[in-house]
Amino acid sequence: MRIVLVGPPGAGKGTQAAYLAKNLSIPHISTGDLFRANISQGTDLGKEAKSYMDAGNLVPDSVTIAMAEDRMDQPDAEGGFLLDGFPRNIGQAEALDAYLKGKGVKLDAVLDLEVPEDEVVKRIAGRRICRNDSSHVFHVDYHQPKTEGVCDLCGGDLYQREDDREDTVRKRLEVYHTETEPIIDHYKAQDLVVTIPALGKVDEVTQRAMAALDKA
Repeated sequence: MRIVLVGPPGAGKGTQAAYLAKNLSIPHISTGDLFRANISQGTDLGKEAKSYMDAGNLVPDSVTIAMAEDRMDQPDAEGGFLLDGFPRNIGQAEALDAYLKGKGVKLDAVLDLEVPEDEVVKRIAGRRICRNDSSHVFHVDYHQPKTEGVCDLCGGDLYQREDDREDTVRKRLEVYHTETEPIIDHYKAQDLVVTIPALGKVDEVTQRAMAALDKA
C-alpha cells in the first residue's frame, strides 16, 4: 500500500507510522529521517539542505521533494510506503501526484489523524525531557515521574523544551492550519482521505487505522 499520514503536531504521527508500517510490511518514510540520513551521509542533497539550515533558512521544497523521490525509488519501497511529514504543503502534494503518475501508481489512502486542538496543546506542553537523555520523556498528566522534576531512569533534571511551550505550540498549529491542512482538501478531491480519531491508547488508534485501510 502507498499511504500518506497527516495530522497536527502532537497527533502521534511518528508513533502510528512506525506501528502501521510494521503491520503492513512497508517502509516508514519520514522527512526528519530523510534529512538526518542525507546530512549524515554527506549526499549532495544533504549538503544543500545543511547549507540552508546552517544559515537559519527553511529548506526549499525542491530539496525536500528530491529527497523524498530518491527514497521512494529505493527497492524496499517498490511495493509501497508510508509517508510521514511529506507532503507538507500543496506544492509538495502536487509534486507527489506527478511522481506517482510518472511511475504509473497511485496512493491508496491519506490517513488524517484527528485530535482536538486543546488536546494537542495539552499533549505537547505537558512533556518534560531529561537533560541527560532526550529519549527519557515524561508528562505532567499522562506519565508523571515518581519525583517531580527528576528522571526515573537516570536521576537527571527534567525540563520543558522551548518548542513545547504553549505559545510555541499554538504557533506551530497556526502553521499547520495554513500550510498543511489544505492538502487534506486536495486529497479529498481524489477521494483518498480517511479520518481517524486519534484520541485513546496507541494500539486503539492503530486498530482504527488498520480497519479503515482494510476498507480503503
